[in-house]
Amino acid sequence: MAETADQIYARVQAGGDLPAPSVTEWDVFPWVVRDGEIAPKPLAPPAPEEPRNGEDGVDCNLCATDRPDVIWQDESWRVKHLKQSGLPVVLILEPLEHYDLPDLDEHQAAEFGVLTVRLVRIIESLPNIARCHAMRIGDGAEHLHMWFLARPKDLLSVRGSFSPDWDDILPPGPEEIWRADLAEVARKLATHGGEALV
Repeated sequence: MAETADQIYARVQAGGDLPAPSVTEWDVFPWVVRDGEIAPKPLAPPAPEEPRNGEDGVDCNLCATDRPDVIWQDESWRVKHLKQSGLPVVLILEPLEHYDLPDLDEHQAAEFGVLTVRLVRIIESLPNIARCHAMRIGDGAEHLHMWFLARPKDLLSVRGSFSPDWDDILPPGPEEIWRADLAEVARKLATHGGEALV
């Protein structure tokens, strides 16, 4: 379903210069250009931790129950997409209730692990997908959210830890292919329980 590496490459080549990823504007972006050379930014001095979004469950935008971006849900977990972006599939797994990763009890941790493995297996089974990178950062929001980023097969520039940057750089592919991949992930997840919502 996802575009082939050749299709992505041809589409990108036809579109001209690619934009810098938005991460270059973040205060935590570690690089600066000096005299045409890339160098590390000076390290900021120690400072108190800033509160994360939804700290202690207050005003948490991830706790919202009416989410049109959810593609699958069961009684404890949901999988949602963000807006269509440069990688073929980018999904987020999160608990319905307000928990951070260290807050999960043993049962919830086991569910989280099983769902993580299922999502990676399902995403990597999609045509033209080589890998599914899974990551949790946790500095922006307290509510647990695990990212799943599909890397296109044979598009070797997009390998490794820079995949999230490429997701921001590459233009989105055809919407109908993206929606078909979302529906396939939701359908396959629902074969193990829960409900596909797309």
